[in-house]
Amino acid sequence: MRRGSALLTAALLLTACHPAMPPLPEQTVTLGTALSTTASQPFNGTWEVTKLPSWLTATPLKGTGNIQLSLKADRAQGTPTAANQPRLSGEVILSWTQGNQTGKTSWTVTADQYTLTGRVVDPATAQGDDVESVPTQTLRATGHAAARGVIVKYRTAAAQAVALGRAVPQERLNEAAQATTRRILTTLKVPGGARDDLGGRTVRLETADVMGALAALRADPNVEYAVPDAILHPQALAEPVVPTDQYASLQWAYTLLGYGAVWRDMEAGSYTHPVTVAVVDTGVRFDHPDLQGQLYGPDEGALDVISSASNGDGDGPDTDPTDPDTPGRESGSHGTHVSGIIAARWGSMSPFPGCPACSTSGVVGAAYRAPIKVLPVRVIDAADNATTADVVNGLRYAAGLPVTLEGKTYTNPHPAQVINLSLGGDISAAEAQPLCDAVADATRQGALVVVAAGNGGGTTPYYPAACEGAVAVGAVTLSGASAPVHASYSSSYPQVMLSAPGGVNFLRETTYYNGGTLNGEPMPDEILSTDWDYTKDQPMYRLTSGTSQAAPQVSALAALLLSKGVTQGRDDTLARLTTTATDLGTPGRDDDFGYGMINAAAALGAPAVSHALGLRVQSSRGQAFQPALDALGRFTAYLPDGTYQVVGGRDLDANGVYGETHEPRAEGEATLGPVQVSADLGELTLKR
Repeated sequence: MRRGSALLTAALLLTACHPAMPPLPEQTVTLGTALSTTASQPFNGTWEVTKLPSWLTATPLKGTGNIQLSLKADRAQGTPTAANQPRLSGEVILSWTQGNQTGKTSWTVTADQYTLTGRVVDPATAQGDDVESVPTQTLRATGHAAARGVIVKYRTAAAQAVALGRAVPQERLNEAAQATTRRILTTLKVPGGARDDLGGRTVRLETADVMGALAALRADPNVEYAVPDAILHPQALAEPVVPTDQYASLQWAYTLLGYGAVWRDMEAGSYTHPVTVAVVDTGVRFDHPDLQGQLYGPDEGALDVISSASNGDGDGPDTDPTDPDTPGRESGSHGTHVSGIIAARWGSMSPFPGCPACSTSGVVGAAYRAPIKVLPVRVIDAADNATTADVVNGLRYAAGLPVTLEGKTYTNPHPAQVINLSLGGDISAAEAQPLCDAVADATRQGALVVVAAGNGGGTTPYYPAACEGAVAVGAVTLSGASAPVHASYSSSYPQVMLSAPGGVNFLRETTYYNGGTLNGEPMPDEILSTDWDYTKDQPMYRLTSGTSQAAPQVSALAALLLSKGVTQGRDDTLARLTTTATDLGTPGRDDDFGYGMINAAAALGAPAVSHALGLRVQSSRGQAFQPALDALGRFTAYLPDGTYQVVGGRDLDANGVYGETHEPRAEGEATLGPVQVSADLGELTLKR
């Protein structure tokens, strides 16, 4: 008995010191730089993969007997925006059953990232008229044009006194020398009141003939030197204009487009040409206080063209395109939202009667001080439906063509230079022919027709955006990196011409890259503008997303180009919009972005309000990354496999996007993957 007990005790001790191995042990699977690998483990039981990292797929996901998983890495799904993680690591959880035992086992999977390095270099430059790298006379001619007189230094205090018209004893300066100085100044016709004592034997002479004065003065033996009184300029950057309206700080789209610089430019007073933007939509709430003074009203050309009496306002066509309050209506006013993006007023406003909680400053519109007014044309009914016929009539009317509605002819007294259509559908080209004919008619009238590209998210063209002559506008949203990305809902097809901020697809995922807070909560990356609360029958402001919000960004910028006189008509306005757009994604025009995201600061030639140096990296899959630069401009980015467009540059308009069309920039390209695990772009030297 004692011997048996001793053996049992020894067995128990051995078990305690060396626990039994679980049927399915843990392990680490390393992909290295490969895109895929196989993980295997002998096993006698059933198993199932119950957890995977976002960047990893596995097949099969369950089975019986030995485990053999095919693992494939999609590194892009796990790469942070900063591209600062050299290795991805994640946990694969397997639930298993063997006999009476059940459990969970963790396998760690790692994948090395691919490495992109380089340096952004902005060569030092300087300017000065005292560096003779070109013929001296050429330098003088350039400098003197901006001078306001000359500065003369005399060899003696006595000669300076003569120049200032003071009496000087001959023992200090002989009569011949004095006569020479007096004669030269008399010849130059510089009166005594135009001579200033600068001290130190120096005199400023006010004269319009700078060249002649310099030549004569330098011939005077009493003169040590004579130089132009050159004009200098302050070298500080202009400050961006930051509106103070209650919700303006949440309107991130204006910042992204460089409007802080544009509004500063606007304060110089050069936006003087009146422009009409027709918003062909649901109509508008004329009683919204943030749109007061910004709209043409019922007696000024605004029009409701809807022929059906069941459209929500109880009647047919008339001159009142108010977006009506119908029983049980809960949706907002689409046309009011679109109009606010273009022209919401700035500053304080009177409280709305009976609504003490309503904002008394609200939001701002792009137009700011420019004489831009919105002409509301109602074609969408209270149920958010529009017939092709009504849109055709609305479009033609907006362009200044007469339309006859129920026997009455209407002609727009303010033909629109820009027409905004935040509407459309995936109808066939044949069905869209009347729409395309109307676009052609409006274009012949000289109007720029801007149309939302559609929220279908696929490659099916939407009309009238796809009509020849229309400017189809896709949507971008924030990415957390310098470069924005294509919004997932925004339709992509060959007729897409431009992109603008439309916001994130909140039905699919919500992002908060704008950094704002609303009522103590992070504000999603959506577009905030004027709207109407039909339940309470009072003004409000609404966050929403779509190409409907992107289109008026383009319409507003087109109107500003015309108001400033940068462009004169439809064709040169469109050319200016496309040539100054920020190219995103595949180089050149592509179906996602068109020619790129509009850039208000570049298009309008706004002053620089920033000088930051940075980098933007975009993959051919549409993702954007933001590697940091060190003090010397060097960067190391850890990226997934793919082809990358790399742009280093300055950000002159403080919109956070580096190296846009009007900014110093340099470009590079690299393809990374298992074959090319690292790439060095060398020095990206900025060009102006």
